[in-house]
Amino acid sequence: MTVFYCSKCGAELTGDLVALPAVPDVGDPDAGRDKESGRARSTVPRGCHAIDPDPWGAPFVPVEEPWPEAHSSGRELIRPYDWQTVSAGRRDSVVVHPEDALPRLTPFTCGDNWAGCCGPSGANGPNLACACGSRLATWAADCMGPNELLLDPARVYAG
Repeated sequence: MTVFYCSKCGAELTGDLVALPAVPDVGDPDAGRDKESGRARSTVPRGCHAIDPDPWGAPFVPVEEPWPEAHSSGRELIRPYDWQTVSAGRRDSVVVHPEDALPRLTPFTCGDNWAGCCGPSGANGPNLACACGSRLATWAADCMGPNELLLDPARVYAG
């Protein structure tokens, strides 16, 4: 069991979570989508966490060749740019079920970081902060992408 804490103030951000060996495969992102909110089911089950070894989220960098659809995992974000891009965000983000951390975090809305038609897209960087003000999490919950909450590995620690 693991609890995640804010590196700045030590506040408890989650309860006890069970580690998964990998981020679960989303499969069809539309399967299990909530009819009212349009949100996909959460990538990680409640009470669990997984470490994402791949880059995730902002910033995005342009690529020369289009990203083939065959590489889609269902966890891709709607990118905030018109050209073809890939994530150059942090590796080793902690992916948790949104309900395991949201009650302890405060929305940090600045500019476009909360953009999305049905919820935050997550594509513009951290949009949740600890009570001490540390921007340490990104919630992606728009109807066009995944529904997951990622804790910044440089701003949280496990205990």
